[in-house]
Formats: sequence, C-alpha cells, structure tokens
Amino acid sequence: MASPTQLSLISKPSPSPLFSTISRTRFTPPTAVRPTSYRFKCLASQTGFFSRLGRLIKEKAKSDFEKLSSGFSKTRDNLAVIDELLLYWNLADTDRVLDELEEALLVSDFGPRITIKIVESLREDILSGKLKSGSEIKDALKKSVLDILTTKGSKTELRLGFRKPAVLMIVGVNGGGKTTSLGKLAHRLKNEGAKILMAAGDTFRAAASDQLEIWAERTGCEIVVAEKENAKASSVLSQAVKRGKEQGFDIVLCDTSGRLHTNFSLMEELIACKKAVGKVIPGAPNVVGITGFILTKLDGSARGGCVVSVVDELGIPVKFVGVGEGVEDLQPFDAEAFVNAIFP
Repeated sequence: MASPTQLSLISKPSPSPLFSTISRTRFTPPTAVRPTSYRFKCLASQTGFFSRLGRLIKEKAKSDFEKLSSGFSKTRDNLAVIDELLLYWNLADTDRVLDELEEALLVSDFGPRITIKIVESLREDILSGKLKSGSEIKDALKKSVLDILTTKGSKTELRLGFRKPAVLMIVGVNGGGKTTSLGKLAHRLKNEGAKILMAAGDTFRAAASDQLEIWAERTGCEIVVAEKENAKASSVLSQAVKRGKEQGFDIVLCDTSGRLHTNFSLMEELIACKKAVGKVIPGAPNVVGITGFILTKLDGSARGGCVVSVVDELGIPVKFVGVGEGVEDLQPFDAEAFVNAIFP
C-alpha cells in the first residue's frame, strides 16, 4: 500500500536565498485542471510505475558521477592526505600513519566510533599480514566505509508504494533546506513522468509558501497553499491530498514547518498532519517514523563523512544528497559513487 513517506533533512545551515512573491493558488479545488505536457520516460499508467520510477532515478545517479564528485570536493581535499600517508608507507611507520589517518577521518566528521572501528580493523589486518602495501590499505579503507553504508543503509532507492497518490512528508529542523529540497525533488520526479502536486504545509514561516510557489512555477507543478493566515498545517495537507486523489496526481509532496524532536507541541502537530492525511487515504500512513534522509548543503562543507556516521548511528538510509544550489543538484544517493567521490 502506498503511504506517506517521511524524509528527514540533515544539513549544515546556511543563509537561504531571497524569493519574490507570485500569485497564489489556494487550496479550494479548481473546477478545471491546468493542462500540462509531460515527457514520459516512465509511463504513469504502467503497472509498477512507482517501483520503476525509483529504480530509474537510482540508475541515473550512477551516470552522473561528476556532479556528485564535485559536490564532495571539499571533503575529498580533506582526505587527500591519506594518499600522501600511504604513498611511502612501510610496516615500521604503521602507528604513525594510522594515527594521522584517524585524524583525517575525524576532521571529515566520520565520528569517533566509526573512525576507531575502521582504524583498528586496518591495524589488525596490517599486523596479521593481510595488507602489505599502501594501495591495499586504501582499498580496505574504502571497503570498510562501503560496507557500513550498504549494510545499515541499503534501501537508498526511493520507495513510494503502489497506490496513487503517493504522499511524501518532508520534515526536519529549521533552516535545513526542506522547502528547497522539496522543489528540487519535484523537478526530478516530474522529469521522469510523474504528475506532482505540492502542499505548502509550513504555515509558521511567513515566506515559506511564497518560496514554495516559486519552486512550483520553476518546475511547472501545481501547488496547494493556505487560504488564510494562521491556517493549520493539517488542514492544508488534508486538502492537498484530497485534491491529489480526486484529480489523478501521482505524488503529493508535503512541506512542513521546521521543528526539533524535543518540542512536544510541534511533534504533536506533525502527528495531527499524519492523521489528517490518513483520513483522506484510508489505511495511510502505515509507515511510522523516518524512512529516509536528505542530506543537504554538503557542497559547502568539508565534513562529508557525516553521511557515514548518520547511517551507522541511526540505521536509516540516505535517499538524496544536496551538492549545490541548482535545480539539478539534489542527487540520488549511491553508496559506491559516494565512496569513490571522497576517496578517489
């Protein structure tokens, strides 16, 4: 069964660009649907449309390695010291080399637990004679990182269920890039043939609806916004999902207000949003909790190792990574491509 899927945003906050206002589309369902032309690469009428859509997006990620690589250039520069350390490695220098390798991983935000685990595993394999050269040590390092990502966060493919409309709720902290990521995600999904409806569920931040309307215009998607000030987010999302169901949309992308999980009242509001959606689509949501992460603003940070530490700590897969400000810069996450991007 299709159900609202929650994607959480984790990022290093940075100033958001200013957005101008455009005319709003209120959440009162219109009498006619605006005609829109689509380039169907994955036909929405086909059985298993969502499954093929997820696979298609994932496959395209593998072919766009250069964009991912450029997005992690600062992290790669941080880790370039590893190549220098291993170039003239010999057994007598093992302790010194591993100490400096440990420091490089920590600086890149791999986290102490993973870093110690990787370094001690390498030390054991070196002393036992399994690793006899610098190139073998680097290969083992890359394999260790890849194993963490594929073991604990293997389901990186976007899974939208089987019933339309699929509903995605984007949740996260303030300033994490939720609205921008939703707009970029809409662009990517629409380009693959999906009919997208946006829901401006962030009714707290004054400019949120205006910002999402800009993205709706840029991507050619329709949008549902609050009809008046101080509207409840649950009402906006409920109307959006209802319209999505009645007018044959494939996916409803729901923006939400920024919140910390420690704020009880805001978490209760999120529960209310989920219940409101469930009333429109019986049985939904049946996915409880966070099902995937979008890691944003990684192009402006040298701490790309946080991808590994987040997956290892929470066991939740990364679905997308933000590697730039352009509309195409929300990249589907591929573990092997990521490892090759930071350890060339």
